[in-house]
Amino acid sequence: MNGLRLVVSWLTVLPVRGPDSVDRGAAGRAIALAPVVGAGLGVGAAGLLWVLVWLGASAALAGLVVVAGLALITRGMHLDGLADTMDGLGSYGSPERARQIMKSGGAGPFGVAAIVFAVGVQAFSFAGLAQADRWFAVVLAVAVGRVAVVIACRRGIDAAPETGFGALVAGTQRPITSALWAVLALAAAIFAVPEHRWLGPLVVLVALGISTVLVRHTTRRFGGLSGDILGATLEISVAVTAAGLSLGT
Repeated sequence: MNGLRLVVSWLTVLPVRGPDSVDRGAAGRAIALAPVVGAGLGVGAAGLLWVLVWLGASAALAGLVVVAGLALITRGMHLDGLADTMDGLGSYGSPERARQIMKSGGAGPFGVAAIVFAVGVQAFSFAGLAQADRWFAVVLAVAVGRVAVVIACRRGIDAAPETGFGALVAGTQRPITSALWAVLALAAAIFAVPEHRWLGPLVVLVALGISTVLVRHTTRRFGGLSGDILGATLEISVAVTAAGLSLGT
C-alpha cells in the first residue's frame, strides 16, 4: 500500500500522501505499480471522453479536453519532461550542456513543437477512438505509457548525474516485472480493436519498442536516466499507442 500511495502521489495531483522517507527500494516498488495508476487514469479519460461525446461535443473537441484533463491531473510534468528532453536532444552539445538546457526551466523550439505534436496526436487519436466506440483502447493507451516507464527503469539503466528522481528509480525494475507488465499489456490489447484482434498487440509492441529505443538513445546522449526522459517516454508511448489503435476507424 505504501508503494501504491507513493506512485499515486508522484504521478497525479490527487491528495494522497506517500511515505515520509523514500529510498530506492520504496521507489522501485512504487514504479512497479505505475501501470495500475495508468489504468485508473485511462478509465477516467475514457469516461470523460464518453460523457463529452454524449453531451454533444464534437469528437475532436472531446479528445482535446481529455488530453488537457490528463495533463491537469498529472501536473503537466510529463509534457514538461517531453519538452525538456527534446530541447536537450536538439542542443547538439555535450551531455553536460544538454542537461543544463533541460534544467533551465524554459521551453525551446524543439520542446514546443514536441508538445504540440504529442497533444495533437493524442487528441485526434482519442477522437477517432470515440467515434469508433473503442473506449477500452483509450484506457489501454494511457496505461501503456506507464508500462513504458516501468521498462525504462529496468536493471542496467543508470541515472544521469545530478538527477534526484532518476537516481531513485533508475535500474530498480527486475526483468520479470518489466516482462510481466509487457505481456499483460499485449494480452489486454487483443480486446482493444475487436474488428482486428491482431492490431492491438502489434501496436503495443511497436509503442514499447519505440520507447525502449528512445530510452536507450537518450540515456546515452545525456549520461543516464532522468525524470524528464521518463516523462518523454510516457507521452510518446501514449501517443503512438492511441494513434495505432485508432487505425481503421
